[in-house]
Amino acid sequence: MSTPATPAPSFAVTGATGHLGRLAVDALLRRGIPAGNVFALVRDPDRAGELADLGVGVRVADYDRPETLGPALEGIERLLLVSSPDPGDRVRQHSAVIDAAKAADVEFVVYTSVLRADETELILAPEHAATEDVLQGSGLLFAVARNGWYIENYTARLPEYLGSGEFIGAAGEGRVSAATRADYAEAAVSLLTGDVVDQQGYWELGGPAFSMSDLAATITEVTGTTVVYRDLSPEAFVESMVDVGVDRGTAEFVAALETSIARGELETDSPALENLLGRAPTSLADAVRAAQL
Repeated sequence: MSTPATPAPSFAVTGATGHLGRLAVDALLRRGIPAGNVFALVRDPDRAGELADLGVGVRVADYDRPETLGPALEGIERLLLVSSPDPGDRVRQHSAVIDAAKAADVEFVVYTSVLRADETELILAPEHAATEDVLQGSGLLFAVARNGWYIENYTARLPEYLGSGEFIGAAGEGRVSAATRADYAEAAVSLLTGDVVDQQGYWELGGPAFSMSDLAATITEVTGTTVVYRDLSPEAFVESMVDVGVDRGTAEFVAALETSIARGELETDSPALENLLGRAPTSLADAVRAAQL
């Protein structure tokens, strides 16, 4: 008599209508996970029509409404917790999801953090490090995908760069180990769908490192339009943003990110991203090329 097939686990992705979450849902489906075993957790189900059309289960899960989280996680075995887009509230929001996951007996959680969250001076890191601590203390099995910068942070501004022939910053010759959102989403799904014992722990993820001068040179080569990078002091960079209407608080926040790049805090030589993808990450040149399409 044949042995019955083992049912496929049920997977859930928070923030599934956001950039990274949506790509993660797509990556799960590409891996052959049946749509009926994939659940998109969203704040606004009216924005999830395309996901529902794919056969994916859509459930309301609002980080700010803890009463929605338990029902959303009912029957879920593996959860991708995409970090909240709300700086300042993340630890509270993430803790609510983690508490609900524990109460729902979720088997395994993958959380999207930031490079070297426990040791970097990056202004974004403390909330991620605190979330990692909550996970560590929860008793849940987990993996942390410590993502580097998104290449899209730059390619989204490509029309601006091409129009002016330059872009400014305060990163010096610091380099970023950036990768595309799609690559980070695929890596997270690799963790989510793999052997739980092997996947646990902290994964430092990033693509081949490049400086802002390298970025300018790549844009120039790929597009045929000369673009140069102009480096400013952090103070001058803040003033340049204020001059074009950016509020000072935001300008200082962005400048703090730039100085983190200058210090090398967004660079890693870890091969983890390539290992999880089973291929080389998308190159900077290919990402720039795709952004023109």
